[in-house]
This record gives sequence, C-alpha cells and structure tokens, in this order.
Amino acid sequence: MHKLVPALFAAAFFTSAASAQQRPVLTADDYARAERAMSYNTQALIDHSAGQPNWLPDGRFWYRTLTAQGSEFVLVDPARKTRTAAFDQAKLAAALSAASGKTYEGGRLPFRSISFSPDAKAISFAAAGKSWKYDVVSGKINPETPAATAPAAANTANEEVSPDGKLAAFIKDYNLWVRDTKTNQLTQLTTDGAKDYGYATDNAGWTHSDKPILRWSPDSRKIATFRQDQRNVGDMYLVTTNVGHPTLKSWKYPLPGDKDIAMIERVVIEVNPAKVVRFQMAPDAHRGTLSDDISSSGTFDDVDWSADGRELAFVSTSRDHKEEKVRVADAATGAVRDVFQETVATQYESGQGAINWRYLPKSKEIIWYSERDNWGHLYLYDAGSGKVKKQITKGNFVVTQLLKVDEQKRQAYFLADGREPGNPYFTHLYRVGLDGKNLTLLTPEAGNHQVMMAPSGRYFVDTYSQPDKPGVTVLRDANGKLLSTLEKTDISRLTATGWKAPTPITVKAADGQTDLYGLMFTPTNLDQSKKYPIINYIYPGPQGGGVGSWSFVSARNDNQALAELGFVVVVIEGSCNPLRSKSYHDNCYGNMAENTLSDQVGGMKQLAQKYAYIDLDRAGIWGHSGGGYATAAAMFRYPDFFKVGISESGNHENRNYEDDWAERYLGLLKTNADGTTNYDNQANATFAKNLKGKLMLAHGLMDDNVPPYNTFLVIEALTKANKSYDLVVFPNAQHGYGAYSPYMTRRRWDYFVQNLAGAAAPHDYQMQPKADPRNAVQ
Repeated sequence: MHKLVPALFAAAFFTSAASAQQRPVLTADDYARAERAMSYNTQALIDHSAGQPNWLPDGRFWYRTLTAQGSEFVLVDPARKTRTAAFDQAKLAAALSAASGKTYEGGRLPFRSISFSPDAKAISFAAAGKSWKYDVVSGKINPETPAATAPAAANTANEEVSPDGKLAAFIKDYNLWVRDTKTNQLTQLTTDGAKDYGYATDNAGWTHSDKPILRWSPDSRKIATFRQDQRNVGDMYLVTTNVGHPTLKSWKYPLPGDKDIAMIERVVIEVNPAKVVRFQMAPDAHRGTLSDDISSSGTFDDVDWSADGRELAFVSTSRDHKEEKVRVADAATGAVRDVFQETVATQYESGQGAINWRYLPKSKEIIWYSERDNWGHLYLYDAGSGKVKKQITKGNFVVTQLLKVDEQKRQAYFLADGREPGNPYFTHLYRVGLDGKNLTLLTPEAGNHQVMMAPSGRYFVDTYSQPDKPGVTVLRDANGKLLSTLEKTDISRLTATGWKAPTPITVKAADGQTDLYGLMFTPTNLDQSKKYPIINYIYPGPQGGGVGSWSFVSARNDNQALAELGFVVVVIEGSCNPLRSKSYHDNCYGNMAENTLSDQVGGMKQLAQKYAYIDLDRAGIWGHSGGGYATAAAMFRYPDFFKVGISESGNHENRNYEDDWAERYLGLLKTNADGTTNYDNQANATFAKNLKGKLMLAHGLMDDNVPPYNTFLVIEALTKANKSYDLVVFPNAQHGYGAYSPYMTRRRWDYFVQNLAGAAAPHDYQMQPKADPRNAVQ
C-alpha cells in the first residue's frame, strides 16, 4: 500500500498541473480593459449633453454643457429663439486669474454653477475659496462681501427656506424654529417638542435626517407639518467597528407586525405671532402615497396649499396602503372635512417619482390619480360633493407624472408611458383638457423623453434618447412646437475607443404571452463561434426596475465591464414593474419572493435559443438590496439553473426590514392558527438548505436601510444546513458601501471569473475610479 502512494501522488500532481495549464488566465490588462467600460471612464468621453436648465425671472434660462475642451455656459432666450454664450468665458478666466493669483482657462472654469443678478448684467459664483461677482458687460470682477454668518444653533445645513426667502425653518431640540435670513434673528415656533415626539422630524426608519419635513404656505406666513409620535416604536441597533469601545447607534425603526409604528399629528404653524393649529382628527400612520418616507418627492408629501393659504388639502394613507382619504383642513381652525376615499385590494399608487393629485380651490375641484381601470390615470373630482366629474385620461397606458395644471385654460400637462408604439417604458409628454378632450402628444420622437418645464409654462426643454441612441435636447413651446435644437450628444470620442451600446431585447414572460423588455451586454470582441457564460443583473422592484432610466447613458453599473471579461450580461424587466398596468405590477403582490425569477429564467432560456454563443449551463446572477434578496432567492429556488450568485445588502427577511415596504407589497403580517405567518415563505433563510452553487453574500455592518441582520439570518441558515458560502463585510459601511464600492466591484469580477468562467483572476487588481476633470472645482 505504501509503495502505491508516491505513484498516486505523482499522478494526482500531474493531473492537477495539466488542469491548471488548461485553465484560462485573465491578466491585470484584461481587467484594465474591462474597467475602461465603467462610467467614470466612459462619461468623460461624451460631449454636448445639455445640463439642467436654470430659469431666470425674465423667462430666459442657462445651462452648462461639457465639451472635449472642457465646458460651456449657454444662455437661451426662448422668446427670441436665441442660443448664445452666457458670458465671455476666456475674458472671465483672465479676470479671475488676475484677481485670485491662480491660472484659469476659459474652457476649464473652476465652478459649475452661477447665479444671475436681477438685471442679468452680472453673475456670481464661488472659486478659489471666495465668492465673486463678474460684470458680463465690463468684464470686471470683484470678491463679494461675505454674508453674515448664521449662528451655529440655526442648523443651516438642514433648513427649509420660505417662498419669499425671508425665513428659514429648522429643528432645534425637537421643536421648530425660524431664522430671519437677513438679520439671523431666531424665533421659536413650538415649545412642547420632546425626544421621539418632536415637530417636523424626519424618520422613516430606513431613511432619516435632521432636516425638517414641512410645506410653507405660498405667502410664507404658515407652515404645514406634523408632530411625530414614535415614543413606543421599537429600536434598531448598529455598532461601529473601531479600536476601543464601539459606539452603539440606535434609532426608531418599526418592523412589520409591530403593534406601534410612527404616527403623525398634523398641524399648521402660524409664524408671526407663533401659533400652533392642531388638526381636529386622529393621528395618521407615517405613510405617504409614494412611500412611508413622507418627503419622498423632496418636500412634505401629500399636502397642497390653496393660493391664499386658508386651506390645506391632504391625503391620509392607511398603514397597509389600501385606503386613501382625501381631506381639506381649515388652516385657521384645524377643522377637517373628508372629501372622498379610495380603497384598493392591493396597494395604492399615486404615480412614479411624483405625486399626481392636485387641489384646485378656485374651481372647487381635485385632480386625482387612480388605477381603478387597471391603468394609472387622472380623474377630476368635485371637491364639495366628493363625486367623480370626469375621467381625464383613458387608455392602455400609464400616467407617470402630472407636471403642470393650467387652471385658466383648464389643461393638464403630464408624462406617460406605453401609449406610443414600441417600448412601453419610453416616456412622452402630453397635454389634455380637464374635460378629457383634445389629448395631444407634445414630444413625438421615438425614445425616452426627459422634460423640464419653464415656471411660466410657456416653454419646455426636452431631451430624448434611447439606450442605444444618444440624446438630442430641444426647446419647444407649450404646444410642442420645435423652437430650436440646443444640443446633440456627441459620442464620437467614446466610440473611437471601441465602445458599443447594449442591445435592446424582448422576450416573453413566464405566462408565454406578455412581452418583457431589457438590455443585453456582450463583449466588444464577441466571437459568435464561442460559448459565453451568462449573468443576470436583477433588481425586481416592485418600486422600480433593473434597467432604471431608459435614456442613453454611457454605462449601467458594471454590466458592460463584466461583459468585457468574457460574459453575456442581461437585464430583464420582469412582471411587477410599476410602469405598466396595475395587474402587471400586482403580479408579485403578497409574494415578493417570486422576485420575477420565473420571468428571468424563461427569458434567459429564450435568449440562449436565439443567440447560440450563450452558455446556459453557466448561468450567474447578482443584485444589490432588493436585487440581493432576489439573488439569494434565485440560488435557493432555482439551484439547478443558477450556478453562481452574488447577493449584496439584501432584505432577505422582511420581518427584519422596515415596516412600510413589506406591509405595502406583502400585506400586513398575519399569524395563522398553527403559528405560521404569511411572511414565512418570503424569507430566504427558509430555503437556504437548497443551495447547490457558489454564493457570495455581502453587507455593510452600518447599513441603516437594510440592517445587516438580514444577511446574518441567511448565514446562520446556511451554516446549520452545512452549506459552503463566501462572505464580504464592510464593518463601517452603509447600504451602498461608499468608498468600498470599487473593492466590491473587483471582488464581484473575481467571483464570476473564477467560479462561472472557470478562469484565474489577477491577484488583487486595484480599481482606479476618477472624476471627470471637466467637473473639477477649485
């Protein structure tokens, strides 16, 4: 027996050596070539995309566009249909160089934003550590006198400024205060705020800040806000990692099934003299029609002041998002009148990214958003009787955002998806009468339209593009008439590097009938005679999708970079995406563990039949957050299909994730007679024992969105089931990993290269993210 050992050892050694010789090897140069497809390398090669329009009081607007030489500031006069330089950049650069002692070039000015004086004859900007004022006619430049510094107690980084700019509201010691922006005088508006029972406090559990949530009245005399009661809400805990005693972080974080959640007691606060008017109603659940972060839209959601500040219309949302009560309060007395209520079987939507209801006190009407006919549409209500007067929009398409209501002309301008032929995710702008007549398409070009309307409503800037077609930015009048072309995105420098756009794809859903849309990324040096492993990037929603914006961008995550390493990468918008019909979106209601996985698997199989170079025997999947949840579910529920998965920051156990998300999409937590709940089969840990392939889990240990215990529960289940797994943790990182993101990207590449492609990865390749030099500020 002993004599056989050397022979066996030698045979094993040579077999291993031969195997190692046959294993493909990726070098640092291969990774560097892939890294060139990352956004921080590709975006800097795109020229003449129009930046955000900044409207001036006289109707003109300026924007900044990047060029091969740097950047240009452009001034547009819609009335005259002119597009000119906002100022002489070479002249300003010379003046600034002389005044500051530093050297600047006209195409590389050290600032990205400017503000015009009221007469538009001068601009102000910050550079070289100072604020400057530049006369665009004379070319003279002078440092501006610093404004009076606000007292530290004012918490100026977290203020809400009044419409007239004279007052700034902020929170101090759980009470609401205002600061006179000219004199810095502080005035306390409330006095009975207390810990966990303060005014305008911002805490939705998964997101929280020190900025007040409120809505100023148009006349700047009143503030609509609330007193948030979270005294009995359970705590969430995170612990720092450091030398010495760790720091315990705790905050209120309600969970599904908790008896007590955050409640808001609505108030109107009169500013001068200070007076709190409490609404005559029971407290509302901390919910909004967009989410339980009741500042999802950037301000206090679901409230709408009348122009005279006498009334406040608002919506009360039930804990499970199934009941919406439209109400109007008397701002002087706090008396509340119920106007109407909408109840849905699953969960109510108010739009996508914006709230689409409006109070029209002059005509005593309310524009309301509803999916009652299976599509998201606008309805006109009588604000007195609470009865429907008219369905404003109708058809097999979804209104996404109500941009403007012209009460005088009784017209509404809105964005919608799916009405035009082709990709149903492409957005267009429309106008319609409040009587439901004269629906007009204002942006006819095929593609995804991003629209910015002028405050006057007379003009709008429209940028349209497709994932594989760069954008064009135009100026139109309110009737959609093309006034001028402002910019045409130039990608010639990008394509010169060998860059190529993703391929739009269409497959059938698991039902075999519904069309699903997505994008496919392949190596730029694709050899169709070879076989490539396929990777599915997933974010199943239900509040969004994996593709994200359907406009042109130079890179989406690291999809193309992964493709350059020898993979086919696909993103498929499965059923449950909110941008289509109500029934489509509700496909996952009550069963979020489905995660559109049947659509993903079916779609990948169809793609493999169409493209012979796809190797379906080597299928991988990865995602972050909701995509991390879906990835682990894919590895546990389709263990014979998916061979490698990378699950980042997943909400694997929704009983351990904030109350609103699960209660909205799964329903309230219910315990059955046998002790089981309707959440049991939604938990990834329950199915961890099914794992067959290679799974990497990653989480930030200071994740205050999806607490890391979500991943720990899966780890515990895998360990108990004697399943091998890989783990990456970031001790002091939050949900998105921050500065550690490049490291996670490299680990992701390594994991797929080694375990899905069967190749060797370069040792500890160093990612090199960098900023676009054209955006440098000094």
